[in-house]
Amino acid sequence: MTDFLPRPFAVDHPDVLELDIPALDARPGAVLLARSPFYPGGGGQLPDRGTIAWNGIVRDVVGFEPTAVGLWHLIGDDAIPDGTIELHVDLAFRQRMCEQHTVAHLVNSAVYTLLDGALLTGVRMTDADEFSVDFDLPKVASEQLRAIEDAVNAAIADGRPVRSFDMEYDAAQATAGLFRAKSVAPPRQADGMIRIVDIDGLDRQACGGTHLVSTAQARRIRILKVDNKGRQNRRFRIGLESH
Repeated sequence: MTDFLPRPFAVDHPDVLELDIPALDARPGAVLLARSPFYPGGGGQLPDRGTIAWNGIVRDVVGFEPTAVGLWHLIGDDAIPDGTIELHVDLAFRQRMCEQHTVAHLVNSAVYTLLDGALLTGVRMTDADEFSVDFDLPKVASEQLRAIEDAVNAAIADGRPVRSFDMEYDAAQATAGLFRAKSVAPPRQADGMIRIVDIDGLDRQACGGTHLVSTAQARRIRILKVDNKGRQNRRFRIGLESH
């Protein structure tokens, strides 16, 4: 029988960045918690950064191990956290990930629409004002790049709301355009559902990450370069303009 991993608490409660919660279990260098405001990463999105504290001791969180009963939080030494654990998520880094993930959806939507349904093959978010998105494409012309860039920036200027909802997994699979990655997809949840992220009037696709609440919160983009990563793979390097 498959052990379904629970959906990260941060996905449904993105505004909760601090939480006090008792430890479920602990070992040297790690503590298991039933709920956590930290997003553990996935789908090209980097895991959240921040700290945990207990009994006046503070440690940076350096990694995560999801389980069926909770999330292990890893720290950088052999201390054993116990009692009530105080969790603090780095807001600036979370916002950077939300911005890049939302913009990645906009780029994906523009490429899918303008380049005959080209599928996503990878996303690499970074702790910088640049990230990359890969697509199953043999080539792309300069005028197509301009059209993609214009479409993304228009969607940002429109200030479209970004929402999410759950959908029955099999129904989602039967709906064209909800699964955009060539080889991977967000997993089916234990209840047989899957999370769909909707950018109002523009884009709708299965996704398990964190996002902005409006495209207006994102900065304008430039396509800095397109790298050839194989006969059928093009990597779009996306730059976010300074405020």
